[in-house]
Amino acid sequence: MANGSYEGSFQLEFEKPLVQLEKQIAELERHEDAAGDFASEIKKLRASYSTLLKKTYAKLTPWQTVQVARHPGRPQSIDYIRTFVKDFAELHGDRRYGDDPAIITGFGRIGPYKCMVVAHNKGKETKEKIACHFGCAHPEGYRKAMAKMKLAEKFGLPIVTFIDTPGAYPGIGAEERGQAEAIAYNLREMAKLKVPVVCVVIGEGGSGGALGIGVGDRIAMLQYAWYSVISPEGCAAILWKTGEKASAAAEQLHLTAKENLKLGIVDEVIDEPLGGAHRDLSATAEQVEKWIVQSLRELNRYKVDNLVKRRYDKFRALGQTAAS
Repeated sequence: MANGSYEGSFQLEFEKPLVQLEKQIAELERHEDAAGDFASEIKKLRASYSTLLKKTYAKLTPWQTVQVARHPGRPQSIDYIRTFVKDFAELHGDRRYGDDPAIITGFGRIGPYKCMVVAHNKGKETKEKIACHFGCAHPEGYRKAMAKMKLAEKFGLPIVTFIDTPGAYPGIGAEERGQAEAIAYNLREMAKLKVPVVCVVIGEGGSGGALGIGVGDRIAMLQYAWYSVISPEGCAAILWKTGEKASAAAEQLHLTAKENLKLGIVDEVIDEPLGGAHRDLSATAEQVEKWIVQSLRELNRYKVDNLVKRRYDKFRALGQTAAS
């Protein structure tokens, strides 16, 4: 309970037994101050809580993993930027249409490295979430991202992306302004960037919306993030004509970090604190920063031509089988 009790806040269905224990602990702590010594009882309850937390998160289903990735308290890109990206200077606009708040871009320093940060932005409060379209970027967002990546390439700076979106914005206006073309263009151009590119799926990695900033030399996923060609609800709507089958769809999509690592889609899984990133931003951020710095250190050893070739070959090899 690094961030305190969850009493009165959002509760995941499968976490209800944990919430009950949290309430009991909080109640005893209040009575201890006023009426006596409950230290031994509190200690036992904390031990029970820790055991139950470990047991619960050791056997999460794919659908429960999706729910954890969507937890309102889960750290977002802006949290990581504020925590360990020093001297962050945000850059706006795509120089063609406008500035999409669902994509954040800017110069900053991560560890010893000056870099360009490109990230999805879901928003915190309701008003901000609506303005950011809940992290679903428009084509101007992907064009902004690529314009800033090209700027980073010009100055020889590495690029770090934080992926957290249920998918690209599906509205009529976005399609009219070339949503598919903007994402396809980013895929091609990111494959050719002559600077190191590292990507981290911190929450949701939905379809082309994630891929639009997800072509990198190194790709990692947080332990309870998900990454898939389509959301479970979208898959269920296609296969069973109802979103109520999302849980079954999640099982079939192989969207967990463990499955993506097994399939070679990502290079590494970054462990989260016990009970998920929403319980301890500081510990999660420390792990993410460590992985980014280590990856950039390794990638800086490659000559530019080798770097681009290895990135290209990496993505060309995806989906190959022994027969192919």
